[in-house]
Amino acid sequence: MIRITRILSAAAVCVLAAPALTACTGGVFDGEQAERTAETDSLEANYQQVVETVLPSVVEITTANGLGSGVIYDDAGHIVTNAHVVGSATTFQVTPAAGGDTLPATLVASYPTEDIAVIKVEGTLPGNPATFADSTQLKVGQIVLAMGNPLGLTGSVSQGIVSAVGRTETEPRTADSPGTVLADMIQTTAAINPGNSGGALVDLDGNVVGIPTLAATSTGSGDAAVGIGFAISSSTATRIADQLIADGKVVDSDRAALGLTVRGVIDESAKPLGVGVVAVTAGGPSQQAGIQPGDIITAIDGTAIPTVTELNVFLASKKPGDQVTVTITRAESSMDVPVTLGEM
Repeated sequence: MIRITRILSAAAVCVLAAPALTACTGGVFDGEQAERTAETDSLEANYQQVVETVLPSVVEITTANGLGSGVIYDDAGHIVTNAHVVGSATTFQVTPAAGGDTLPATLVASYPTEDIAVIKVEGTLPGNPATFADSTQLKVGQIVLAMGNPLGLTGSVSQGIVSAVGRTETEPRTADSPGTVLADMIQTTAAINPGNSGGALVDLDGNVVGIPTLAATSTGSGDAAVGIGFAISSSTATRIADQLIADGKVVDSDRAALGLTVRGVIDESAKPLGVGVVAVTAGGPSQQAGIQPGDIITAIDGTAIPTVTELNVFLASKKPGDQVTVTITRAESSMDVPVTLGEM
């Protein structure tokens, strides 16, 4: 009712006063419309410029088991993608998303813990290496474009915003991925579908800010949750990719670890009781703190740890060198053990 009243009131003013009517039809309103049109045209031109600049740096990666996307990383032919895109394959076919010849490629190295892999093309790709931004500068609400090959639709682009930063998400176990906990994820409304994995999440300056990796699904139906997707931050992707290229492996994970081999512990009704310690790493943080095989971890810093997944999620939020208090059960007695976290 209030909105209708105001609209009618505004209309009445224009009808009653001829000068106001003139202003409504040929002055302020037309000027505002022209300004909005100019702003829209400018934004549209910005989108088009970003696509023209970045899409040639995006490729389609085909394996015997499926396809995904990748981003040209450097002039040496290295392409960064998701570890779950390469899976267990070591050879690939790479096709530029913007068009061009298909070229063979081989695996450089894969790091499933952060779901990042690097492959190398044999030959010359037509696109230039993408520019990767410092994703720590991302702001919620920032416009981003997702570029890749969803459902085999080569060179597709979707638009959205940054919905959140610093998310920690659990990647499900599949035939191509052991499953892992990914920290520092970017949540976006840009559409991310199968085939987008490994592609580029790009800001309006034409910089890659993330690697699209996960699409959310409804807990009940399993259907895609529209407008909720996740990308590995560019800061994480470049840190891992640089190590894979230089050393063939990750030598500095920056991921916290307790130095344990663990398994889930349940009661007779299958209710999770905690995380059982199977073995401790010699000289590792848990051994130094006095944690022993047979102990059951039930909490860390007061946060309940009923399963291995919860343990991994907690550790993903910490850094090597952080000090935590681990609550364990030993011989039916509970105790708190201070631990300085090591590195994975």
